Amino acid sequence: MKRISKLNKEFSTLGFGGASISGEGRGYGFGDISESKAEELLLLSYEHGVNIFDFAPIYGFNLAESRAGRGLKKVREKVHLISKSGVDWHDNGRVNMSNDPKIAIKMLNQSLKNFNCDYIDIYLIHWPDSNVDIRRPLEALYNEKEKGKILHLGLCNTNIEDLRKAKEVCPVEVIQMEANLFRQQTFKELDQECDESILKIGWGTYDKGILSGSVRADSKFDSSDCRSWAPWWKKSDWKDKVQFVDGVCSKMDINYAELANFALNTSQQIVDVSLCGMKTQKQLLSNLENLNTPCKGVEEVADEFTAY
Repeated sequence: MKRISKLNKEFSTLGFGGASISGEGRGYGFGDISESKAEELLLLSYEHGVNIFDFAPIYGFNLAESRAGRGLKKVREKVHLISKSGVDWHDNGRVNMSNDPKIAIKMLNQSLKNFNCDYIDIYLIHWPDSNVDIRRPLEALYNEKEKGKILHLGLCNTNIEDLRKAKEVCPVEVIQMEANLFRQQTFKELDQECDESILKIGWGTYDKGILSGSVRADSKFDSSDCRSWAPWWKKSDWKDKVQFVDGVCSKMDINYAELANFALNTSQQIVDVSLCGMKTQKQLLSNLENLNTPCKGVEEVADEFTAY
């Protein structure tokens, strides 16, 4: 698999999106997957060249990270683990989004416990918080970085104002943003504050299944899949997107398998690492094949999506 050199390290250009293995753990996740299958898939991904794995405590309410800690234990020093602070939850399961420094430190230590390790390779602030200056949690996390608990600090889903403030505190080494056919300009504004050394990571490569054809307008989701209950999904324009995708496929005479190829390779033109949520060996191998043999006409298909 193709690798990219950033931060004096080598990263696979395909990353494992850890929300896919959150199983029955509630929180942000995409349906059941057994403990054994999740751990087997993590190790299989590593054996096929994937070396960057993205998580957050909210993925299965700690379950996804705990599975990663077990599944990747034997290869811990050979992989890059990502986690994030800022999306916590109350005892009743209600999500609490806060960048309070105390919450950031609590979540960092929880992830270290989940992973069963003494450091995290990449640690990100998950979302902006209008009630908390981004510099406050970053200062707290930078102190933890100085202790060796974090190797690289960065931001996720950020904006230009927060990025500028963050750089006053410490180097921002990693930025993770949504990047896909619908979101091709996600880094455009940020690029004025980014240099070539920053590792760019893209999430939402298949837009939660819309860009792989696995989500249709009449799709029904299991109760353990956040798409069955999450307000942000129910209020979104996902059905309009599905209709738009169908129109593009018809116009360009492509099938859903080819669409997935275009989606992944469009992401690769935007970011250094494309995160993909995978639940089966078949999905893993399909992603690897798409990376190795991109369809011709990526730019033409990408142009069609600018009309959305």
